[in-house]
Amino acid sequence: MSPPVDYLLAMAGPSRTPRTNRHLAYLLAFVAGLLNSVGFVAVSVYTSHMTGLTASVADQLVLGDRRLLVLGVLALVSFVGGAAVCAVLFNWARRRQLRSKFALVLLLEAALILAFGVLADLLRWEHRAYIFVGLLAFIMGLQNAIITKISDAQIRTTHVTGMVTDIGIELGKLSFRSRRDGLAPVVGDVAKLRMLSALVGLFFIGGVAGAAGYLWAGFTLLVLPAMALFLVSSGPLVDDVRHGRGGETVQRMATWAARREVG
Repeated sequence: MSPPVDYLLAMAGPSRTPRTNRHLAYLLAFVAGLLNSVGFVAVSVYTSHMTGLTASVADQLVLGDRRLLVLGVLALVSFVGGAAVCAVLFNWARRRQLRSKFALVLLLEAALILAFGVLADLLRWEHRAYIFVGLLAFIMGLQNAIITKISDAQIRTTHVTGMVTDIGIELGKLSFRSRRDGLAPVVGDVAKLRMLSALVGLFFIGGVAGAAGYLWAGFTLLVLPAMALFLVSSGPLVDDVRHGRGGETVQRMATWAARREVG
């Protein structure tokens, strides 16, 4: 394989560097922006915006719009559920020393996005917005949790408020003129500023692509980001299969099932 393809296949592997963390985050920020915009254009709800959704739930408890209240609660619960499932999958794979401990979560995200992209247009239920919001928020929670795990809580891909705040902090540090008073100088982190700006920019570009793509192709647009995530997650998964990792776990499960049948 060519070096670029090899790099893509290793991007979700267990060996992490600031570079691979950054590049994976760029992809996930674009995907988050795209999904967020598709959700809004389709059902008028931003599924990555937990701050706004929490505020909406509080408002609707007073204003009384039952539909918006239920959608807000559903999105919040689904986002938390996605993060929880990420933690379960990650720790399950980590305890079994799988190289795919990160890739498994991305594979699940890819499968959900693909299924949604293929099947959403077929759903004619009057209240399908609840399914859309619940699934998209679950995916957002899943994704935000895995990049948090990968980067040791240094990077988020759906939480633009935090990223914009950090951009402001770094700009302030860069513009601060330190005096010669014996104290350590205030130094801005240019590399961090570039990364944060790129993440926000890619979230925005993903949003434009999501809105325009949905109006042009409908939910089938989501097949493209799903394929990208399948590609990125495939390397560690194939490696585990080739080397038989996880085989002991499968054997234990089979033994347990056999004992249950005998009992």
